Amino acid sequence: MATTISGLNVDDSLYGAVARIVAGTEDGADQVFEKFAGVLGTVREATGRTFLEDNRALLEARDRLQAQLDAYHAEHPGRPADVEAYKRHLTEIGYIVPEGEPFRAATENVDPELADISAPQLVVPLDNARYALNAMNARWGSLYDALYGTDVVPNEGELATGTGYNPRRGEEVIRRTDDFLDSVVPLESGRYGGVTRFSIRQDAGRAALVETLEDGSQAGLKEPGKLAGYRADEGGELTAVLLRNHGLHIELQIDRTHPVGRDHKAGVKDVVLEAAATTILDLEDAVAAVDAADKAHIYDNLHGIMKGALETTFEKDGQPVHRRLNAERRFVDPQGGELVLPGTSMPLIRNVGIHMYTDAVTTAGGEEVPEGFVDALLTVLIGKQEQGRFSKRGSVYVVKPKQHGPEEVAATVDLFTALEEAFGLPRNTVKLGIMDEERRMSLNLFEAIRAARERIIFINTGFLDRTGDEINAIMEIGPMVPTEEMRSETWLQTYEDYNVSVGLATGLHRVGQIGKGMWVFPDDMTAMLDQKIGHPRAGANTAWVPSPTAATIHAVHYHMVDVAARQEEILRGLEANPVAKDGMLVAPALPEDRRLTREEVEKELDNIAQGILGYSVRWIDQGVGCSKVPDMDGKNRMEDRATLLIKAKIGGNWLRHQVLTDRQVRDAFARMARMVDAQNAGDPAYVPMANDLEESVAYNAALGMVLRGNETSTERRNVEAALHGARREKKSG
Repeated sequence: MATTISGLNVDDSLYGAVARIVAGTEDGADQVFEKFAGVLGTVREATGRTFLEDNRALLEARDRLQAQLDAYHAEHPGRPADVEAYKRHLTEIGYIVPEGEPFRAATENVDPELADISAPQLVVPLDNARYALNAMNARWGSLYDALYGTDVVPNEGELATGTGYNPRRGEEVIRRTDDFLDSVVPLESGRYGGVTRFSIRQDAGRAALVETLEDGSQAGLKEPGKLAGYRADEGGELTAVLLRNHGLHIELQIDRTHPVGRDHKAGVKDVVLEAAATTILDLEDAVAAVDAADKAHIYDNLHGIMKGALETTFEKDGQPVHRRLNAERRFVDPQGGELVLPGTSMPLIRNVGIHMYTDAVTTAGGEEVPEGFVDALLTVLIGKQEQGRFSKRGSVYVVKPKQHGPEEVAATVDLFTALEEAFGLPRNTVKLGIMDEERRMSLNLFEAIRAARERIIFINTGFLDRTGDEINAIMEIGPMVPTEEMRSETWLQTYEDYNVSVGLATGLHRVGQIGKGMWVFPDDMTAMLDQKIGHPRAGANTAWVPSPTAATIHAVHYHMVDVAARQEEILRGLEANPVAKDGMLVAPALPEDRRLTREEVEKELDNIAQGILGYSVRWIDQGVGCSKVPDMDGKNRMEDRATLLIKAKIGGNWLRHQVLTDRQVRDAFARMARMVDAQNAGDPAYVPMANDLEESVAYNAALGMVLRGNETSTERRNVEAALHGARREKKSG
């Protein structure tokens, strides 16, 4: 059922969500959609078209450029012999736009979580209240718990976890934590492992931290200014010490009656790190939202978070657990005043890209409205009501994915401006994050940032999305290298470096975030601790992690690397040796003399089939948009639609260029269906596929993604449309 307002047909589920959101405000739901209709019919000065007309035109431009790429690559197969000639061609057809004069990002009213603090970032599906609350509360995380509960401390021998608390493992956790403290907030003498008591001494009206050591001597911090605050009981004994390093806080919690504190020399029961300073609340890749009812549920959760009211109860280990947003954390600062720190992450809201349409709102003629337009409306509507709860600068932060260059960014900026005017918000209240995960965006990033220079607060890189789009863009150039070899390809390294260099050159790092992509192995924290330090070293002031625990562990890296200093160092080097984008034009096609072995082809194909099936079956049958999915070796990976894109595209590319046959693909999918069924045998909600492949909606949708993976126009629809269509079929029964 739908309600008709000002020429728009609004699904009753969405209408109800909006009515709940605006209850008690000056606007009712009817007024909201009247204003929305006015925005949709607004003619953009830049193009002379309405926003609805513009969106169609931008998608048509994508298809036109892709058709030109397909034709060119078919005539010029293989890695380009003359990169300059290739670049000239891309410029002539408008795929690459000319770059203008240097400029600086001019975004104002940005909160310190984005502009000043270098820290991990979570991305969480907003359809799951429990996960969303956990992510928002991951602003702070126990380092003791993160080390004790993961493989960072080897789970073997006398250090094995067992069924109860293992004191030997606990000792190892404390030792490693003390080593960390020694390295980032060192004492002027001695080591944290030798401290028996923490106390405060007043020195010229300012508190100073005093550590009593085992030999009875006393020491202070090597850098006294790193004391940020403290708490004490009525008797003056410290219950918490707050330290600050590189803008991030470390809280030592002291309680000699606690089971852990009782065994600690100084009574420290826990060391809590400031971790995920920001969290992306995802309305897009991480959710399985296919209709108005799904979106209404997501908008309700977003409203609940932004007003601080979202709560949920669930069962864990047989006991009910209640979740709500954490309260602020309060301390006495060194001058004797009150220091109040946020208890939660700063939320950024990821809207859907311009290529997706929804029947939640249709025009009088039955035309669907872009889903991202509806996301923008609800984001502005909710953000207007809850200004100040999270952002102390009155800003609303939006991350927009899957934009192809500056023209599309400019259209998004104008849409935000129109919504701000319609709902009485100051201009540039809505800030914009540009996800640099499409080839045309990467090659035009400088001008895309210029198009949003008064709103820009975020750019990032992401291997899976970007690789899938790379393969799609150059589908006709020839067969691609296997996925495992992609990370060593020239285009990818250039992309990673160029993204940072453009962010630094435009001054984005001083007003927002330069981000890096996800660590996809949620159970492999040892490798993450070893490898992900490369992100802050590369100049990124945030990077994605798959869980609150991972955020706590990754926070260690931002204490070890002074990202702001590293960015200035990189920037000085770029002045003498700028990163050229040309490397991104070196195609990851197989060299002419490279012949894949049968084993290489079969391994890649099995990985493709198993990965797509493992993710799709839960998405379609259960509506789970982001989850742990075991790979061929049974190792869990954190997956979303980006995984499907790269697998579908490389499978389609190999089919297109006869590396694979249709029969090989079908045989591999049938074989892997049995494996995926076995991997999910313990899930009572799981519906097996292999029993009847022809009737399995999930199986046939997954298979079709590869069989049609060589389709290049509106490139993501052969993944997302397949998922959405199959999920809708499943929901309809």
